[in-house]
Amino acid sequence: MKDQPSPLRETDDEARKLARVLLRSARHAAIAVLDPETGFPFASRVLVAIDIDGTPVILVSRLSAHTRALGSDPRASLLTGEPGRGDPLAHGRLTTQCLAEAVERGHPFYERIRTRFLDRHTKAKLYIDFPDFLFFRLKPEQASLNGGFGRAYQLDGNDLIIQSAANEEIAAAATAAVRDLVERHPDVAERLADRLKAPESGSWRICGIDSSGFDMISGDFLLRHEFETLAVDADHICSNISKIAYSIP
Repeated sequence: MKDQPSPLRETDDEARKLARVLLRSARHAAIAVLDPETGFPFASRVLVAIDIDGTPVILVSRLSAHTRALGSDPRASLLTGEPGRGDPLAHGRLTTQCLAEAVERGHPFYERIRTRFLDRHTKAKLYIDFPDFLFFRLKPEQASLNGGFGRAYQLDGNDLIIQSAANEEIAAAATAAVRDLVERHPDVAERLADRLKAPESGSWRICGIDSSGFDMISGDFLLRHEFETLAVDADHICSNISKIAYSIP
């Protein structure tokens, strides 16, 4: 009997980029954890932000079932990717298998993650500082990408992480850099939305930068743009953004 051909394609740079965009452009995701009492998978929905190194971050209540499960077993899977019109299975989605690390007040990453989360989810300001809420960083271990029918790939966790020595420096300068960029170019978000063919919506704003790209948000829409090469500092990121917004097509 002949061996069956593998359903997986060879993972290339195009697949890696699609996977990163599916993960980094997600405002929410389905999370699957292991119920500590029964061992059964338990699925829920969580809001998602992205840390400076590309690691997905969630904010959860200690009272929720998935938080208790992660406290018992840090293994989790995150499903990202929005279905569009027609058959939902024709649209790209990414399952990322992760190890969860709690980030509570006093953690070295806490303030950075809090700021980046609120940049995406402004309404979370109503409850983000409640004592029963905490963050988890979900470190990618491996991932399964389905880019649509016949486009399946297996990825390593490192394919989703931003490998840059400038991450910490960029994180410290990010808020000021974006503020200065908008002060110099008040219409920059509008120009970017036009150039990147963003969905028609209300006003857009830049809601996050990192050495790999930037995020924009408007209402329920989130747009992720990845640079061709890693930026070396916050000024480099803003220079890249300006070129995209104001260069001649």
